[in-house]
Amino acid sequence: MSGVSSAVWVTLCALCGVCGGALGRALARRAPAPGEPPGEATFLALRVAGRAAGALRAGLTRGSARRAVRHLRTLLGARGVVVATNETVLARAGTGVPADEAVLAQVRAAMADGRPRLAPVSGPDRRGVIVPLTVEGRAVGALAAYDALAGAALLRTAAEVGRWMSGQLELAGLDASRRRTMEAEARALRAQISPHFVYNSLTTIASFVRTDPERARELLLDFADFIRYALRRAADFTSLADELSCVDRYLLLEQARFGDRLRFTVQVAPEVLRVDVPFLCLQPLVENAIKHGMPGEVRVVIKDAGSEAHIWVEDDGIGMDPEHLRAALAEERTGIGLSNVDLRMRHLYGQDYGLMVETAPGKGTRIRLRIPKTRPRTAPARH
Repeated sequence: MSGVSSAVWVTLCALCGVCGGALGRALARRAPAPGEPPGEATFLALRVAGRAAGALRAGLTRGSARRAVRHLRTLLGARGVVVATNETVLARAGTGVPADEAVLAQVRAAMADGRPRLAPVSGPDRRGVIVPLTVEGRAVGALAAYDALAGAALLRTAAEVGRWMSGQLELAGLDASRRRTMEAEARALRAQISPHFVYNSLTTIASFVRTDPERARELLLDFADFIRYALRRAADFTSLADELSCVDRYLLLEQARFGDRLRFTVQVAPEVLRVDVPFLCLQPLVENAIKHGMPGEVRVVIKDAGSEAHIWVEDDGIGMDPEHLRAALAEERTGIGLSNVDLRMRHLYGQDYGLMVETAPGKGTRIRLRIPKTRPRTAPARH
């Protein structure tokens, strides 16, 4: 299972139950087509379940329920299907479904009991089954299926589909939690922009006001642009070109302060400038390089690596003790720039995308960052 995430593995396991029960019942109503290849039913089950999963990963909302309900009806093979909370019917598909008030009464009873149940429905050709949907052990809604043949078989099938739906809703909650974590980390990173940097930048600008007013004006504009970028909406992705523009302004301000003691070069492959990157992922690395590389040279090198952009931030300064570095990266407080970037990268792209650091006392420091060209599905939108 080394190549399969735990979330995907759980989903596949759940789908096996769906394939064996839910879609099997639906497909049993038709005779196999002549020459139909083996495994066609499993393929259809996975395809239909995948379409429903894409909607459910947005959480249990009216919009997600409406997108998923017709696929759920296909999985169940029932005449009518409803997705509801204890307060409202979110979506319905097919025929033979009771009025909303009757459905909600059945849903509330099933959610209170916490178990799948058969539901009496008026009319000789209608019976129903109700299955609670749970997230972290708490009932958040229910799946209801109605059919003339509703009985123990449909109840078992609906229970399997309901467990799978609950799993998708759990994953949706994890997605939302991860987004909130990333936003909090980005806010923390934005807040930790060093007060010393702000003070030193303004002091440096003030020192040029009389001797070189034009340069003071240019530096003040650079400072304003840097601060405006750093204080933008914390959850944003941005283009690599914009992130480099922020880094360039930061370096110009630091060079005005340090003069010839700070040298820097930036080498970028033009084809990666449009790649989306996490907001403020480079500036903390450059700040670290200046902190540990003065006096000396800071180099930013960005190359195209096929499906990824590879970024190196290097300095030829005093370096860091590896034990101190490990402690910094393991630090849980969000004020540590390197740790914050490392955590955000792992949350966004997976554990293989943390910072890679090469350093030793007196040997300088080299930090490598890999950015996939395709943004993660759960990432916030770029603005």
